[in-house]
Amino acid sequence: MISVVYDDRFLDHDTGLRHPECPERLTAIVSALRSSEFSNDLEWIIPRSASEDELLWIHTRSHIEKVRAVAESGGGYLDADTPICGESYSVALLSAGAWLTGVDETLNRKQNAIVISRPPGHHAESDRAMGFCLFSNAALAAHYAVRQKGISRVAVFDWDAHHGSGTQEILETDERFFYCSMHQYPHYPGTGTAHERGEFDNVLNIPFSGGSNGHDYITSFRTNVKPFIENAHPKLLIISAGFDAARQDPLSSIELEPEDFGALLLECLQFEIPIVIGLEGGYHLETLGKSMTHMIQILHKYTGKENHV
Repeated sequence: MISVVYDDRFLDHDTGLRHPECPERLTAIVSALRSSEFSNDLEWIIPRSASEDELLWIHTRSHIEKVRAVAESGGGYLDADTPICGESYSVALLSAGAWLTGVDETLNRKQNAIVISRPPGHHAESDRAMGFCLFSNAALAAHYAVRQKGISRVAVFDWDAHHGSGTQEILETDERFFYCSMHQYPHYPGTGTAHERGEFDNVLNIPFSGGSNGHDYITSFRTNVKPFIENAHPKLLIISAGFDAARQDPLSSIELEPEDFGALLLECLQFEIPIVIGLEGGYHLETLGKSMTHMIQILHKYTGKENHV
């Protein structure tokens, strides 16, 4: 079985009319998975919420309190791109907790886990929300694995079209964590140059120009990402799976196809370590559904092989 961590409450995060980070992103994915040929192999898991004490592992108290206060006031903008509503604080806690639930599913139950949640997290820094992101889900999951699960070293691989500025900012100062990002550059948020290496040589950024395709990504993965992760010797891999690098996505000019995301996951499975996959960006609804279905297809082939779960 494949664990799919999801809750309809994620749809309650209202970003307003025509905002790209909308509830329909999740309903498109859920609809595609429920109608896929692998639907009987999916176990739908209701997540828990992260606690404020857990958020304090990676975020300042002032940041947490600001998000809560703006939500309790009825909503507003945390930055120019990041509107929230009255329900957004509790939904963001649930989204962060969903990634922790994904870690539990992977490590405790030995099942491949995909987290389908919103708001996303990889732009959220220790002291501020930005770029549609409130709390840093992947960074929190990495800390959770180390603090609560006895994992000594965790790698985060981010293939979202945008550099995961928040994930890097939180993880790069701790030698237990390794962060790798493949992203369009120059592009929002302006970070992610190749010379950013982290305090312990634990960061690898691979900038791509617009027009890059699946062949470019796979070639660079094998040449750069694979040795980086292998040399890190992580005991857990967290994938920040954004699908806005797709050819049809309106927020980047990378030209990946849905099958390319499956191919990237297949490469990751060769590491033979537990993997947690969590949703970041991706704003073309049809492509979201197709891409996630391709990933489920790849995972389906590995379900039951103990070295891959």
